[in-house]
Amino acid sequence: MGNKRPVYVSGSILSGDFAALGSSVRRLDEAGADMIHIDVMDGVFVDNITIGIPVVAALRKETEKTFDVHLMTVGPDRYVSRFRDAGADIITIHFESGCDVSKTVDLIAASGAKPSLSVRPGTPVEELFPYLDRLYMALIMTVEPGFGGQAFIPETLEKVRLLREEADRRGLDLKIEVDGGINDTTAQPAVDAGADVIVSGSWLFGGDTARRVATIKGAAL
Repeated sequence: MGNKRPVYVSGSILSGDFAALGSSVRRLDEAGADMIHIDVMDGVFVDNITIGIPVVAALRKETEKTFDVHLMTVGPDRYVSRFRDAGADIITIHFESGCDVSKTVDLIAASGAKPSLSVRPGTPVEELFPYLDRLYMALIMTVEPGFGGQAFIPETLEKVRLLREEADRRGLDLKIEVDGGINDTTAQPAVDAGADVIVSGSWLFGGDTARRVATIKGAAL
């Protein structure tokens, strides 16, 4: 049985044109994406380097849509306040990032941003459970973080199901986000498993973006 909650699309600029990121943000905005997903990679936590605080601040001028900032960095606590000042609305850190997770979640909340916590595919979803009542969102990576365009890992959906069951059991209004390999084939199973925030990049930019955003939102039906 499908998920009856609304489905939100967080369009990832990782697959946009890095020579014209402002245009990529506007494309997602005009196509009806609910959020702009911004992947920040430091070359240490993952084997890739993307963008930082000044770029987020510059892109903030391009749209009023929610900035869903995903920190794939070690020691993300060092950057929380600056990313918030740059325009981040949601800040996701990784359980595996080496920071004091509890303190960093509190730091995000204190900054005025909405706290979110993520786990990599190999990390048990139960690691998120102690923090759920303090989170706005939890992100289940459906690929190994670091690069766009990867194939969806079906086994990660069990983590989404377990997370939704735990949140519902506690009566929490927790957003569950999935990120990695999302397209017209994988969006529906993710929503059925309990996800309500869908990150997509390569697929959204690979065709009629507005039509593809609408297709993902239709996965709620």
